[in-house]
Amino acid sequence: MRARSGAAEVPAMVLGAGLNGLGVIRSLARAGVPVIAVDDNMNRPAMRTRYGRKMQVRKLHGEALVEDLVGIARLFRERPVLFLTEEATVRTVSAHRDRLDPFYRLMLPAANVLDALMHKESFQRLASRHGFRVPESVRVVDDCGLKAAYALRYPVILKPGKKDAAYARSFRKAYRVENFEALCQLCRQIMPVLPDLIAQEWVDGSDADVYFCLQYIKPDGTPAASFSGRKIRSWPPAVGGTASCMPAPEAAAEIDAQTTRFFNAVGFTGMGSMEYKRHAKTGAFYLIEPTVARTDYQEEIATLNGVNIPLAAWLVQLGRECPPVAAVPPKIWRESAVDRYSAELQNQVCGRGPLDSGAKVDAWWRWYDPLPWLTLMQARVLKAGRRRLSFRQLGMPKGERA
Repeated sequence: MRARSGAAEVPAMVLGAGLNGLGVIRSLARAGVPVIAVDDNMNRPAMRTRYGRKMQVRKLHGEALVEDLVGIARLFRERPVLFLTEEATVRTVSAHRDRLDPFYRLMLPAANVLDALMHKESFQRLASRHGFRVPESVRVVDDCGLKAAYALRYPVILKPGKKDAAYARSFRKAYRVENFEALCQLCRQIMPVLPDLIAQEWVDGSDADVYFCLQYIKPDGTPAASFSGRKIRSWPPAVGGTASCMPAPEAAAEIDAQTTRFFNAVGFTGMGSMEYKRHAKTGAFYLIEPTVARTDYQEEIATLNGVNIPLAAWLVQLGRECPPVAAVPPKIWRESAVDRYSAELQNQVCGRGPLDSGAKVDAWWRWYDPLPWLTLMQARVLKAGRRRLSFRQLGMPKGERA
């Protein structure tokens, strides 16, 4: 899909230039949309992309971001379409939507809907209330919640109820916990930092049983674009983010429809996605968690396979129709380094499994846009060099270096 030239004067502003943001920037710019890439760090690898105008803000959340966005907007004749890539940014933009709406085209549902979907426990309650299949879970905020978790079937997965910067600095994204005693021990380590955890029964299956559906829901409740995929590997395995993924045509009809039904049931519109786990024995799909009002980490997998969701969102915001999806050969999206680490840890070989033997696209590297990858590699080499130097200064033998 490509933008029509008559609308090209309306820019798309991508807030947050991580790997997620880089995929969105490339998806939009290569479709002919004028892009503004905005971050609080101009040295991030994604800010080296050849695409788009680069601008800096002081922070990607909080009052400073709102002030900077209002100032930036005055530079443009047309209100930019705002694309969000980070959860903290979503919370800030939602809280200040009345201040930002005169300056930007916002893709947000009602604030109460957004707040409910951004917390794992309230999402679970919403899904259950509307008849969707979710794993049994218990919210742990105190000793009473911890005692209630005794009744769960183990193993369970333990994760924060919401994204939290202090939690992220000290703990993993999620933990698989084998028994109640181990859960108690782990919760008591985490709760002084974040007393808001979810213990959720484990759905039997591997990384490759994790599916997702990426969508943009129009104000009338219909999807302007929808794409279903599945993970190949996660990092860390079993509990982490996407290391590699692929299209999932075998499940698309079921999870596309289920995702749309859920979003319609709760009144959600805009950019969103749903993660599922398919039970390895029964084949049933369980809703795990949504990503709402922002693009997903692996959003570009859809574009690579012919479904340009950021472009569809931009066109809807301009009141234009989305052209039909073009059929393309299937491609695998992978963040090569972490995918390799995940494969090694699981005694797998990248490219030789039944799922990952197809055409692959590296999340960072593109021959037509090489600087993000080169910048990333330079940073990794410098980090490795500093690490070796510190070991040498400490006088550690090579064999003892972790």
